[in-house]
Amino acid sequence: MTEREKMLAGKLYKASDAELRRLSHQGHRLSRLYNETTEEDNDIRQAIIKKMFRFAGKGAYLEPPFHADYGVHTTVGDNFYANYDAIFVDVAAITIGDNVMLGPRVGLYTAGHPIDADIRNEQLEYGYPITIGDNVWIGGNVVVNPGVTIGSNVVIGSGSIVTKDIPDNVVAVGNPAHVLRPITAEDQAKWAAQRAAYYGD
Repeated sequence: MTEREKMLAGKLYKASDAELRRLSHQGHRLSRLYNETTEEDNDIRQAIIKKMFRFAGKGAYLEPPFHADYGVHTTVGDNFYANYDAIFVDVAAITIGDNVMLGPRVGLYTAGHPIDADIRNEQLEYGYPITIGDNVWIGGNVVVNPGVTIGSNVVIGSGSIVTKDIPDNVVAVGNPAHVLRPITAEDQAKWAAQRAAYYGD
C-alpha cells in the first residue's frame, strides 16, 4: 500500500511521503489563493472550491480565511456555508451533507497521533473519517474529532468538543459533547411563529 492508501484506510502512515507532500502543498496553495480573493471574486471562489474539494454541491461557500490540509478528501453538499477560520484537517474523508452551516472557527480534525511517544516520534500518524448529515448547524469554536459521525437535523452548541457520534434530531453541547435534548415539534412551532411574524403573516 502507498502511504496515501494507508492514510485513507485508517492505518498508520507517514505524511512525509512525496505524494502526500504534493497533495498537501496543493491544498495549502488553493486555500491561500481562496483567502486572497475579495467579495467581488465570487466566480473565482467557486472555481477554487470546485478544484480544492473532492466534490462541492451548489451554493457552497467559505468565508475567508479558510484552511484545508488536503481538500481533495473533502465532500460538501448543496448550500454548504463555513464562517471565518474554518479548519479542515482531511487526512481521512470529511463528508458533509446538504444545508450545513458552520460557525466561526470550527475545526474538523480527522488526524490523530499515537499516544505512545516513541511511536509518535517516528512521525507515524493516522486518520479516521468525519461524517456530517443534512440540515446541521455547528456553532462557533466547535471541534469535531477523528472518527465522529454527526446525524441529520442536529445543532451543536458553540464551544463543544465532539468526541463521539451524535444521533439525528438533537441539540448537543459540552466538552465532551453530549445530547442535551431532542429537537421537537415545539421547536418547529416556535420558529414557524417567528417566521410568520417576520413576513407579517
